[in-house]
Amino acid sequence: MPSLPAKAFHFVDAANWPAVQQEGLCSTDELLRRGAFDTEVEASVRAHRPEGIALPDGRYIRDQRPMPPRALARCLDPGLAPVDWYALLNGCVFFWLDPERVQRHRAALRGRPQVLLTFDVRALAAAHEAVAHVTPFNIGSAMRKAAPRGLRTLVPLAQWQATAWASEALTGQAVRAAGHRPAELVLRVAAVSDAMRHVTATEVLGAA
Repeated sequence: MPSLPAKAFHFVDAANWPAVQQEGLCSTDELLRRGAFDTEVEASVRAHRPEGIALPDGRYIRDQRPMPPRALARCLDPGLAPVDWYALLNGCVFFWLDPERVQRHRAALRGRPQVLLTFDVRALAAAHEAVAHVTPFNIGSAMRKAAPRGLRTLVPLAQWQATAWASEALTGQAVRAAGHRPAELVLRVAAVSDAMRHVTATEVLGAA
């Protein structure tokens, strides 16, 4: 039976770090709800973001450069449009499970100070078991030879632990090997208010 690694990782922009320590981690949707921003701000955040956006309350929403609409449209399951995928991601909180991907993301974020959080992933997942999912690849990138994706790509954690990636395959498509490591833990929840309870280490990258 597949199991999660011992650690998960999440990068917090330095502008968001004080709020994260007090409120936990929030999805993009939740940041917009709590800020009660006007329609212009909401529209800019919910559409594709080629650049990061500083919100009026000082928090920062990262760009979606690796997920341009045209490239994304080519890899989505039938019935899904890029706007649907952006909406899905805006309602989730993401954690890296692969240390190699963490290092690549770290390099990509060098333009802004960050705080890298390390989590006890099993405690985190257990506390949010009902909304915990895993993905077989980085679903926030649609560049190069992007893997096909859809709602099936977010596999409920309990289901993955029972049947590995069987439910992720389309009809007629080969099933990924059970030993294929998940790339991300995804919590389909507005906010992870107890996030700091499960943090085992913090690393400041740049001046935070």
